Amino acid sequence: MTPVITSLLDTDLYKFTMWQAMLHRHPSTQAEYRFVCRNTPAYPLAELAGEVGQQLDALCQLRFASEELSYLQGLRFMKSDFIDFLRIFQFQRAFIEVSTAGDTLQIVAHGPQVHVTGFEIFVLAIVNELYFRRFDAEPALAEGRRRLQAKIEAVKAFGAEPSRTHPFEFFDFGVRRRFSGAWQREVVSAFQRELAQWFKGTSNVMLAKALNLVPIGTMAHEYLQTFQAHEVRLKHFQQAALEDWVQEYRGDLGIALTDVVGMDAFLADFDLYFAKLFDGLRHDSGDPITWGEKALTHYAKLRIDAHTKRLVFSDGLDMPTAFALYRHFADRTQLGFGIGTHLTNDVGLTPINIVMKLTAANGQPVAKLSDSPGKTLCDDETFLAYLRQVFHIQPPEVQQ
Repeated sequence: MTPVITSLLDTDLYKFTMWQAMLHRHPSTQAEYRFVCRNTPAYPLAELAGEVGQQLDALCQLRFASEELSYLQGLRFMKSDFIDFLRIFQFQRAFIEVSTAGDTLQIVAHGPQVHVTGFEIFVLAIVNELYFRRFDAEPALAEGRRRLQAKIEAVKAFGAEPSRTHPFEFFDFGVRRRFSGAWQREVVSAFQRELAQWFKGTSNVMLAKALNLVPIGTMAHEYLQTFQAHEVRLKHFQQAALEDWVQEYRGDLGIALTDVVGMDAFLADFDLYFAKLFDGLRHDSGDPITWGEKALTHYAKLRIDAHTKRLVFSDGLDMPTAFALYRHFADRTQLGFGIGTHLTNDVGLTPINIVMKLTAANGQPVAKLSDSPGKTLCDDETFLAYLRQVFHIQPPEVQQ
């Protein structure tokens, strides 16, 4: 067996930033994460169950190396007690199960959240790489390199356009959907070498360390969703999550995610206090132009200069979409573009749309009411209905 994961840094930065906040603020939370494939793969993912189990066995043998801990400790927002926790941390195989149901691959992680949250990105990277190992790598990589070069040329041509108020900056967000770990490193290295003026970092902590890049990331949906099951009124869960983040990071990591219950409900909670304290917002579902206009309108309503804030786009982006969004907004606010699958799995094969999402915390269901209905994920229709009622969100079937 060739291990897919050889370093516990081979994951997204926001896993560490959320992990630290969870450890400090709610260390006893119990959580459940479930794997889902949203599209139809070329062959049943159930065929990978045995190999996935072997990879998870290997993952659970890994520990953080001393130089990896030193790197994390050098990030100013990482606290010493969290580094001490990571020093003794090891994934527990008993907290994650792999099974099948017909052609469906089922993976469930269940246990203390501070012990199971880290499984998510590793599971997705493992399933992806095992899946694509069954295809002929040589023509895929040849096509990938051709497309990579086309992206590089496209960015250079785009960079020659007349300058705008704020620069074009993009990042690699492609760990979870990558063709392979080796391919992600090749792609990121090429962008660093050829496009340093525009390519500003990666979410992959291992690659950031190895290539001396800026690690990028703040929070994901699971962080805010967990607060739906904490001892706060459901209508206040977003404010509670944002407040805990402010207290944990004191001005660092200031990009807030907006689409756990939709942009309108988020902005209703994102008052002047939070709007001043957070550096900007991240888009991950719904129409990006509509979302950006709502964000700018909100800042204007609060009399905040949008030029001091940043909008980060990260929803299924490709280069042409990033260029179009930049042209639309670049004279009005700072921007950033986190691009995933289009960077690390654009090799001529159809990517699998896989996620591993938080489904319950402390024995209660949690949910994301995405601005893109296909991204809504919850096993409990009663809780979904309640969440929609609390935040005055119409179910998809009656939306106009």
